[in-house]
Amino acid sequence: MAQYGFYLNTAKCTGCKTCQLSCKDYKDLDVKRNFRRVYEYTGGQWKQDGNGFRQDVFAYYASISCNHCDKPVCVAKCPTGAMHKRKQDGLVVVNQDDCIGCRRCAKNCPYGAPQYDKSKRKMSKCDGCFERLAAGQQPICVEACPLRALEFGEIELLRAKHGSVAEIAPLPSASKTKPNLVLGLGKHSQPVGSTKGVQINTHEVKPMKV
Repeated sequence: MAQYGFYLNTAKCTGCKTCQLSCKDYKDLDVKRNFRRVYEYTGGQWKQDGNGFRQDVFAYYASISCNHCDKPVCVAKCPTGAMHKRKQDGLVVVNQDDCIGCRRCAKNCPYGAPQYDKSKRKMSKCDGCFERLAAGQQPICVEACPLRALEFGEIELLRAKHGSVAEIAPLPSASKTKPNLVLGLGKHSQPVGSTKGVQINTHEVKPMKV
């Protein structure tokens, strides 16, 4: 079985949210649901230095969707088997016919990937655009990114090309679920649990469970 995943180059991502909006439009999501979310992490300060000032201010963005983890806690906590991992590509998807809308998946996923669909009273989430993959296309978020900061494909090929880093502040530790995610780091990247910065767009996106 090939396992698919995402690569994000945080040094290229400008936080434009084109990926988020393209997904929202393609999946016809309501206002409160976003399968891909952009986190803004900033830190540093200005300090007076004699008659002038010096600063160590930094900021970077992380565009995150479902990471189709090797150990998806959403699957483990689903009481009906509606949330499951596809054998052919490792993508984690939800069968809404079996979903009872209990939201256990959403409560336990550290990345906040499962989203409750109020109109159907069912869970929904990023499915890797598997119908586009079957047609030889890329996920809509990857295709839409104007900076080409996102890539998608077999995770082992992505790791061979870009390395194996899968965690960065403000994300949780990769040891929790073993996400199929690779991150390209910028010069200001901070490790998980860093106190040098904070997520400043919490009014837009709920903080992850670090």
